[in-house]
Amino acid sequence: MLGKRLASLLRISPSSQLSSASNPVDEGKSRSLGRKAVSTVLICLTGGVGLSAVDDIAIYHGCSSKAMDTASSHKAMVDAIGEPITKGAWYNASLAVAHQRKSVSCSFPVSGPRGDGLLRLKAIRNGDDSWLSFFRPRDFHILVMDAVLNVPANEESQRTIKIDLLDNSGSSECKACTRGQQPCTQ
Repeated sequence: MLGKRLASLLRISPSSQLSSASNPVDEGKSRSLGRKAVSTVLICLTGGVGLSAVDDIAIYHGCSSKAMDTASSHKAMVDAIGEPITKGAWYNASLAVAHQRKSVSCSFPVSGPRGDGLLRLKAIRNGDDSWLSFFRPRDFHILVMDAVLNVPANEESQRTIKIDLLDNSGSSECKACTRGQQPCTQ
């Protein structure tokens, strides 16, 4: 659609075609220039979309690998679905980025020998926004992470379990701050 609009803007008007009917070489050059401009714009647009997709995949990989490390070491998670805990396919994942790619919300499937489920997280990115930071791995701080697991209870039914995976990693000061028992110093 964008290509059609640009092509229509770069076309020669009918009045100018009548005056330049005696000179077909100029008409060919102007159409050639228009086509080159449209091609250049489309290539740049495609490159930008491709670069954004690669950046999203890098963000997903950084967040999901850190979350999998936490989930694999969480006792309740291992007790529920067993070891080894594996990450599902990337195309079944959901990723939302905001605030200039500094805030991330992600969910992806996980599975183990005794069950499967969905791991959900919200994280923020630490670090700078320079051009070189695109090529370096990003450090994410996970704020919220939980798992909704489907574990077989009987032969016919399944039991759904929700596990907060950050319950052991928070300090007592932060928990007291959220309960309103002492003023927050952070």
